[in-house]
Amino acid sequence: MAKSARSQPAFEDSRDYVQSLARGLSVLRAFDAEHTRLSLAEIAHRAGTSRAAARRLIMTLEHLGYVRLSGREYVLSPSVLELGFGYLGSLNLTDLAQPLLEELARTVNQSSSMAVLDGQSIVYVARVPGRRIMSVTLGVGARLPASSASMGRVLLSGLDEASLDDWLAHCAPAKLTAHTVTDLPRLRRIVEEVRRQGHAWVEQELELGLCSLAVPVRNGEGRVAAAINVSMPYHPDVEREATRDILPQLKLTAAAIEGCAPSHRLPAVAA
Repeated sequence: MAKSARSQPAFEDSRDYVQSLARGLSVLRAFDAEHTRLSLAEIAHRAGTSRAAARRLIMTLEHLGYVRLSGREYVLSPSVLELGFGYLGSLNLTDLAQPLLEELARTVNQSSSMAVLDGQSIVYVARVPGRRIMSVTLGVGARLPASSASMGRVLLSGLDEASLDDWLAHCAPAKLTAHTVTDLPRLRRIVEEVRRQGHAWVEQELELGLCSLAVPVRNGEGRVAAAINVSMPYHPDVEREATRDILPQLKLTAAAIEGCAPSHRLPAVAA
């Protein structure tokens, strides 16, 4: 049962009430579907705190990875997933994508997923598991290196040149298998090719025996907001078969998600 408004001040005056925690959460709650980008002054106003206090709180949240500075304004980071999937709730990505990914997985008889870019990683925001291919189990909130993942390369293809340069400057790819691309100039060429052709193919770079095909999901402005993929086991003819049979289904699923994207305010990918 919810507490009455009368009972709240009494608790706020007690020794058990942690004011700094409450203020930090009020800063996160200042962001919503109508207020996705906020200046420091706007954060202070919406959180009901002083500008000095808002500055300390937002800098702490930025250090922890829950918000990031975009120009002169702050935006939420996908890392807010760690706080009860609040980021997903604000975008409604799971409700939007999950049934479409389930249909895709049934059609191609493989696992399907959706991810967004967060720093050097991709973060899974929806997933339909299929046959066990990877040695680790992936679920919502799981992370993989963007440089070696098909969805990561699709998401990187949505960055502008300056943002991609900055991202690559901070990238140190791990050699996960003998096939993993770690040479940064080569990685950039691959991302540029993904941008031109509209999809990414990764073969045994994350793990031996694992291949994946990914396409972008664009927002109402035509910018890359997320990526979806299908994963499958390796065999010598897998790329040709996947391009012929799975790529058209992936594109249809992405288009179905994009049809709802404007009303769900999917943000463009950012480094």
